[in-house]
Amino acid sequence: MKSNTDELKALLGSCVSTEPEVLQAHATDKWHASALPDAVVLAECTEHVAAAMRFAADRGIPVTARGAGVGYVGGCVPVRGGIVISVANMRRIVEVNPADGVAVVEAGVLTADLQEACLAQGWFYPPDPASRKESSIGGNIATNAGGPRCLKYGVTRAYVLGLEVVLADGSVLRCGGRTHKNKQGFDLVGLFCGSEGMLGIITQATLRIIPAPQARAALHASFPQFAQAAAAVQNILQGGHLPAAMEITDAYTLAAARNHLDSGVLPADAKGHIIVEIDGRTDAIAAELGDIERILLATGAAEVVCARTEEEVEAIWQLRREFSYSLKATGLTKLNEDIVIPRSALVELVEFCASMQQETGIPVACFGHSGDGNIHTNIMVLKDAAGNDIRPPADALVHRLFAWVLEHGGSITGEHGIGLAKAPWFGSAIGPVAMQLHQTLKNALDPQHILNPGKMGL
Repeated sequence: MKSNTDELKALLGSCVSTEPEVLQAHATDKWHASALPDAVVLAECTEHVAAAMRFAADRGIPVTARGAGVGYVGGCVPVRGGIVISVANMRRIVEVNPADGVAVVEAGVLTADLQEACLAQGWFYPPDPASRKESSIGGNIATNAGGPRCLKYGVTRAYVLGLEVVLADGSVLRCGGRTHKNKQGFDLVGLFCGSEGMLGIITQATLRIIPAPQARAALHASFPQFAQAAAAVQNILQGGHLPAAMEITDAYTLAAARNHLDSGVLPADAKGHIIVEIDGRTDAIAAELGDIERILLATGAAEVVCARTEEEVEAIWQLRREFSYSLKATGLTKLNEDIVIPRSALVELVEFCASMQQETGIPVACFGHSGDGNIHTNIMVLKDAAGNDIRPPADALVHRLFAWVLEHGGSITGEHGIGLAKAPWFGSAIGPVAMQLHQTLKNALDPQHILNPGKMGL
């Protein structure tokens, strides 16, 4: 592609790179797949993206869009080479406008930066993927990212009012707008939310923001049995409470955490654990905190810790973050699957994973967003005598897990997307009619199939 690369450099100048270290940096994400592009366009504005896309369309060159590159399913791996168009340098917060309840941002803006800009004006952008300090808004929209606060506030799609998108032929689409109600035609905004860069490249977003809660508080509780922790989730909701977040953790993860953290952080016999965060008006928080504490104790909690200050709340969330680090500290590679199940099937899921672990000897760790059924199910890959991962048995467990989830009315992904990692299961997950509709939409918007080719099995 050398002549094409030279022409691209002549067209776009210094924002085009073929330096080996730049190509390597854009060859992979957090998943294990890797493929080198032929060139990287480090776009600084929508016109750079549009010009590069027109160039690629005229020549039939594959294009892979990339934001911060922190996905977990190989979604931005350029498996067919060609051009990577990165929007990571497009980090301008155009406006935060409380009067209209909107923020307008370029696609490369980091989630945490937007949240801080909103909070500086007393406003709130709720979507909170765990990678918010390193994930970009464009990537969040492309995967319809979630996070712990989805229980109360919903996923990214609920906050996207308008989009600027460069289509496969290089034309620029502006859909939606800055009004909070809009029924002008088809839901084109929704079409691109979760599209994983296969229908167009998002360059700017108009987002809904809301007034920031006056206060927040949290609790965490340990239980002698996991089933009690799961029952506490249901009891809190049945008690009329809608927390901002509810996280649950299983026995294997807790054991790993006890080995990794100070010995006194978690009870030695805990088999289940939940974290509950509430927010709202200051005068209501104290009463709700007490109500939820009573529910936890009545459900069998051996220990309940309440956090009333910002520092105490953050300490609880740091404990939650340590669960993932604790699994890494085991020395085993974890296959992090973001499956979703109906909330009532939570105990069944953990019992199924425990049965797989007992049968195969491969540890399976479950923790995550119990309030919406999005449980990060981690298959822990064993190693051989030489220290190499033994992947085939672990991959077989992933297949069994997905089959079980689909049989129980769940989804194989709630946050990470399909990408490369889950493409083999995508067709069976959505069914033949839906698969054909995906193909029809792809053919209509990208007839040359040059946008993020090889993903979703399309």
